[in-house]
Amino acid sequence: MKALQVNKSEDDYKASVIEISESKLPEGDVTVAVDYSTLNFKDSLAITGASPVIRSFPMVPGIDLAGIVKESSSPSLQPGDRVLLNGWGVGENHWGGLAQCARVKADWLVKIPETFTTMQAMGIGTAGYTAMLCIMALEKNGVSPDDGEIVVTGAAGGVGSVAIAILAKLGFTVVASSGRLEQTDYLVSLGANEVIGRQTLSEPGKPLGKERWAGAVDAVGSHTLANICANTKYGGIVAACGLAQGPELPATVMPFILRSVSLIGIDSVYATRELREEAWQRLARDLNPDLIDTMMSVIGLDEVVETAKNQLKGQTLGRIVVDVNKEDSP
Repeated sequence: MKALQVNKSEDDYKASVIEISESKLPEGDVTVAVDYSTLNFKDSLAITGASPVIRSFPMVPGIDLAGIVKESSSPSLQPGDRVLLNGWGVGENHWGGLAQCARVKADWLVKIPETFTTMQAMGIGTAGYTAMLCIMALEKNGVSPDDGEIVVTGAAGGVGSVAIAILAKLGFTVVASSGRLEQTDYLVSLGANEVIGRQTLSEPGKPLGKERWAGAVDAVGSHTLANICANTKYGGIVAACGLAQGPELPATVMPFILRSVSLIGIDSVYATRELREEAWQRLARDLNPDLIDTMMSVIGLDEVVETAKNQLKGQTLGRIVVDVNKEDSP
């Protein structure tokens, strides 16, 4: 099978596409013939070595995969079932989805809703599934469309794109925050009511600002998240799921103790099976499949390394799907 593999030595860190025998696959009770994987921000960190995401080498990265069950010793899955995987440490400490075949635990797999093709499932991927978890957190904590504006940061990225599309369909007023104002038309086409520049939120701000946001989906962290909290309305909910700007949170307790703002952390990697299945059923209901095609681009394995570098520079748009069976580019 063909796979992208990352190796590390004392003075060398290299990701390359190679041929590997399926006999080298790690242990698991289900073998999946992979159709598609994705390139998330976390994958790009792993592939380039920009952050120590990978825990053991050699590693096949890729935190997402979608395909068809090839072999199974689990009663819950049969050959021919269409399945997807998000997280669970694959691509970090267990070989992941950037290969033509994967062997994993049955408990890590979710059956793909009939609404989606395997390509569309990866057009959503971990980013879209995380966006859904964020929106579910807002809803479960009482945020409704009548409460006011929802701000979505990193709006032109994977989490942001899907979050905007779902929130708009649910009737929310969405403000998209992006460092790429040239993508305003794209963000509006997804459902954003307003687009603001990244610098509006990304610079150091006041401990407490004007109340504006009823809620937020933040994939950025750092000063951006601090400013969102400082400008969230009384009782508002902020769902935090990323650190594209940085892991630090240079904030004060003032929004939390004076305005009863709630900051909720969203983890997609080890979320329970029940929560995953709920999120994917909600995606099938609340995300227009036609919109998925407009927010994704498809590349082959041989294009992944270069695209990963571009993603870390903020030069990619929306969701990047990897067709692991695509012929190499000429």
